Amino acid sequence: MPTAVDLFIPCFVDQLFPDTAMNMVKVLEKLGCEVHYNSNQTCCGQPAYNAGYKAESCSVATKFLRDFPSDTGRYIVSPSASCVGMVRNTYAELFENTPEQGQYHSVQRRIFEMTEFIVDVLGVSAIQGAQLPGKYTYHDSCSALRECGIREAPRQLLDAVQGLERLEMAETETCCGFGGTFAVKFEAISVAMAEQKVEHALATGADYLISTDTSCLMHLDAYIRREKKPIKTLHVADVLASGW
Repeated sequence: MPTAVDLFIPCFVDQLFPDTAMNMVKVLEKLGCEVHYNSNQTCCGQPAYNAGYKAESCSVATKFLRDFPSDTGRYIVSPSASCVGMVRNTYAELFENTPEQGQYHSVQRRIFEMTEFIVDVLGVSAIQGAQLPGKYTYHDSCSALRECGIREAPRQLLDAVQGLERLEMAETETCCGFGGTFAVKFEAISVAMAEQKVEHALATGADYLISTDTSCLMHLDAYIRREKKPIKTLHVADVLASGW
């Protein structure tokens, strides 16, 4: 029997990076997954929560629970560790001692970022046919590393891509400076952090800067484009779907 999964496509991926979402589907289907998509889904509530609007965030989070009901038993897979971290961790606060607490615990057990799902749940360490010539360096997003404990899974999958060589950069675990509304409220600090991250990446001689989170990559790519730096950002899903 194929492994059944529900896709959770974050709002900014849906609006700005739809190709990344489609590439995740391409990879999951190659691995034999039965992919489901609820077109009523919207947001996990993270933007409102980070901006201090807890009640509004809880309303959006309640809708998320309705969009991914526990009775399906399906895994929930997302191309964003940031949103997965929000659901896994912050929902515990939002739904503590509420009627939705049981639903939250079900979702918490079933939701995974794409690379951890492939490696830790499916037990797959390489995507057959994936090819991308060049050298890459990897950015550990704060959410992936600190909220979800994801470090080795994306590297393992990327290292198995034919023609791709990893070059670790200095301070790979340091924040890129995006942080959602942080980038708006503290623009100068945010840009300086992006500059530091990009300079560390460039120092490796890598062709690509890859991560699990499009939010980080969007922020870094804006700096790279403005400053005309010779490196390209890619989401891990786009890499794993390349060459076949």
